[in-house]
Amino acid sequence: MSKPESQPRICDYEGSNYRTEFWEGRGRDYEDRVERIALRKLLPQSGRRLLEVGAGFGRLTNEYNNYGQVILLDYSLSQLQFAQEHLGRSPRYIYVAADAYKLPFQPGIFDCVTVVRVLHHMSNVTKALSQIRRVMSPGGTLLLEHANKRNLKAIWRYAFHHQDWNPHDHTPVEFIELNFDFHPEHIKQELSRAGFDLKSRVPVSFFRLQTLKDRLPLEMLVAMDGLLQMTKLLYSPSIFTKSIAIGASPDNSIHETLFACPECGGDVVRSGDILTCRRDGRRWAVRDGIYDFKAPIEVDD
Repeated sequence: MSKPESQPRICDYEGSNYRTEFWEGRGRDYEDRVERIALRKLLPQSGRRLLEVGAGFGRLTNEYNNYGQVILLDYSLSQLQFAQEHLGRSPRYIYVAADAYKLPFQPGIFDCVTVVRVLHHMSNVTKALSQIRRVMSPGGTLLLEHANKRNLKAIWRYAFHHQDWNPHDHTPVEFIELNFDFHPEHIKQELSRAGFDLKSRVPVSFFRLQTLKDRLPLEMLVAMDGLLQMTKLLYSPSIFTKSIAIGASPDNSIHETLFACPECGGDVVRSGDILTCRRDGRRWAVRDGIYDFKAPIEVDD
């Protein structure tokens, strides 16, 4: 296995038309529907504060209506701007542009974190999961989706020599730059390493083939996928996992102070549209209601 990168590469959707070019009107109603089924099965019924890592344009955010506060985090400011336009500026939603490898939050602040269609862009899963664990309260729930290396299509292609990489090998495969497939057992190991107890896994999107989607009714595919999700046959293109944060950490889930410096961990205070770290003096901007922690700014005194 290759050594993890000290400075992980970042997949940046800034300025992209991901919403309109990949989701809306692009024949992915099936994927959206079955992912929501899995999410609803695993998501705790209610909670105080939820972090959605890689929230993008807010496709799944309306699934978290039973949480008191929802923080949408994405590296792309433009994706968050659309989410803000769609969901509004209610105090219940907080929009944060930041690096998932350097989460700008206090320790133990979230009782639930969701990560859907994000991990496949992560070149350093260990670092990403350790950051997520740091900001979660003990007993908090992590819902993590990952692209499955050991899916039926990959097994077939490997068996008939149509691909070089072995779907049964636990090592992640980067089949396109910053697009990774992960073996289920590799993810299980990484979750344990980061301080999570894996409780359940749900296979999703068994029928993610354009031929099937073109020929069979959407409701039939969704219903069949919903049934297969209960089988625990981990050979689907996507797997949803539910894990519980274990080990010693502060429980600040009801704490009012949300942000911390992503570099040194110091408390962050807001004055106008400027955020300042009390410890090292770094500053960031609040841009039209979005907290921008992507890079510090220079501000004249």
